[in-house]
Amino acid sequence: MLRLSGLNLPLDHAPEALPEAICARLGIERAALRDFTVFKRGNDARRRNAILLVYTLDIEIAEEAEVLARFEGDKDVRPTPDMAYHFVAHAPQGWSGRRPVVIGAGPCGLFAGLILAQSGFRPIILDRGKVVRQRTKDTWGLWRRSELNPDSNVQFGEGGAGTFSDGKLYCRVKDPRFLGRKVLEEFVKAGAPDDILWQAHPHIGTFRLVTMVESMRRTIEELGGEYRWQTRVDDLALERGPDGRQQLRGLHLHDGSFLEADHVVMAIGHSARPTFEMLHDRGVHLEAKPFSIGVRIEHPQSWVDKARYGQCAGHPDLGAAAYALAHHCSNERTVYSFCMCPGGRVVAATSEEGRVVTNGMSQYSRAEFNANSGLVVGIDPARDYPDGPLAGIALQRHWESKAFEAGGGTYAAPGQKVADFLAGRPSTALGEVTPSYKPGVTMTDLSLCLPAFVVDSIREALPVFGRQVANYDHPDVVMTGVETRTSSPVRITRDKSFQSLNTAGLYPAGEGAGYAGGILSAAIDGIKVAEAVARSIVAA
Repeated sequence: MLRLSGLNLPLDHAPEALPEAICARLGIERAALRDFTVFKRGNDARRRNAILLVYTLDIEIAEEAEVLARFEGDKDVRPTPDMAYHFVAHAPQGWSGRRPVVIGAGPCGLFAGLILAQSGFRPIILDRGKVVRQRTKDTWGLWRRSELNPDSNVQFGEGGAGTFSDGKLYCRVKDPRFLGRKVLEEFVKAGAPDDILWQAHPHIGTFRLVTMVESMRRTIEELGGEYRWQTRVDDLALERGPDGRQQLRGLHLHDGSFLEADHVVMAIGHSARPTFEMLHDRGVHLEAKPFSIGVRIEHPQSWVDKARYGQCAGHPDLGAAAYALAHHCSNERTVYSFCMCPGGRVVAATSEEGRVVTNGMSQYSRAEFNANSGLVVGIDPARDYPDGPLAGIALQRHWESKAFEAGGGTYAAPGQKVADFLAGRPSTALGEVTPSYKPGVTMTDLSLCLPAFVVDSIREALPVFGRQVANYDHPDVVMTGVETRTSSPVRITRDKSFQSLNTAGLYPAGEGAGYAGGILSAAIDGIKVAEAVARSIVAA
């Protein structure tokens, strides 16, 4: 079978145009084309009134070897790669060793647990939060009644932060083993629409993610895995090995119990601040890493659709339009869009009392009125928080607390219109754009809850982005603050065996460890770390 990439056709092409284009591209007769399937389909909207669909196809033809020889050196014509997942290790028959433990039930922990379960190791999965249905009720408690449960919210509980998000399933990590394909196929088995297998930028949305993580939990349990909810890890049991390296021997849990463990996947997510502090106290090697801080910006989705797709806006094969923007400022900072959610809403995403954090979320339909995105500024430990590995957490907390104060101390978010933000004056009323954040938005001055360099950078970037996307800097566009949880401010450093640099048996993984950034990349990292654990257990 051949894989043909980069085949472009007009947006409204007839069905028969696709096989005709395949044959024309390969220089073969129609009879030689036995079958084909769409592997990926995206679009090229650089000419917004002449948008093209861009196909990658797997093709079965006669005389495959001859065609390959004729197109030798053409990167767009090559053999279809083996995308099947191949397990690296399995538990021996009748294995009864000490079970591996996974801390965290977000995308990384979910796939680490799944791979370990499918490999026969019956993992134990711990999470400080609740099952997804109960967690959803607690999350709505904050959004509707301003009642925060610090252990059950957008950040903590089954499914992790990704459950309350746009559900994007693409990333830029190198994936030569097609582990991302394994992730997508498992999601489809769990109830995701099968179009995620071929869309160039697939997403799922919150409601569908809820049912999917429930289905995957049942699969893990049927394979011998065990979940323990509302279970927080408060400490590690460590001993010094003969080589001087710390060796993990178990976990002290919040209820006073002790769980023996010598293979622990630490998939805690980017907001597990008390756990970062505990690891630091226990001498586990941590380092500060870059992250970003800024706001959420909202536009009517119709404005974005028109700006990106012109007269093609609303076409069913295009859906709600997205954008990706970046600007390098005169102060040597970079402003960029982050976690863009077409047809979605801004949500309250704090996990600590007395703080306000914003994030974005979409449903599968992406049919809500506004588009929203993070508009954030990159920051760096050496320049902005040089006081040790936990200094980034302190910086996040400071500005989240300022946002709580600026919003009125009720978990309302501080908001400001773009015109007022650019002019340096507080906003007192809304204009054309109605913000979607719940439990509400207090119009004020966002400079009260952002570093001055972030304010200056965004002020410089907004007019630039307005020239790239029409109405991006419209005077009535609303920004809400603050967006601080773009990624982990900490890296739990690990070696080539995926274990902590100085603590054997501890396997840092996913976003919280600083090795992923989003659902798909976190899930892929969870697979890799689970494989490392499986190899270690079998080799012992």
